[in-house]
Amino acid sequence: MRWQLVFTQQFNRRAAKFLQRRPELEAQYAKTLELLTLNPHHPSLRLHALAGKLTGLHSVSINLKYRLTLEMLLTEHEIVLINVGDHVEVYAR
Repeated sequence: MRWQLVFTQQFNRRAAKFLQRRPELEAQYAKTLELLTLNPHHPSLRLHALAGKLTGLHSVSINLKYRLTLEMLLTEHEIVLINVGDHVEVYAR
């Protein structure tokens, strides 16, 4: 079963800014989204739950420097995308 990605307006704005500043990451970003739809637990995504003020959210890696934060609704097989950026950008939310 494929997971459905939910793109909020807020996420789309953040992603557009992220890709505008870092166009060289567009292919890696697209690959990350595709892997999320196929298997969010794929080892290369390094999916992990977040703690502290981001409890309830998860993070996956685009590469070693950049992350996506997301909310996984396991019962619905939906992934709500929250933020994209480097460690400071996504974890200082």
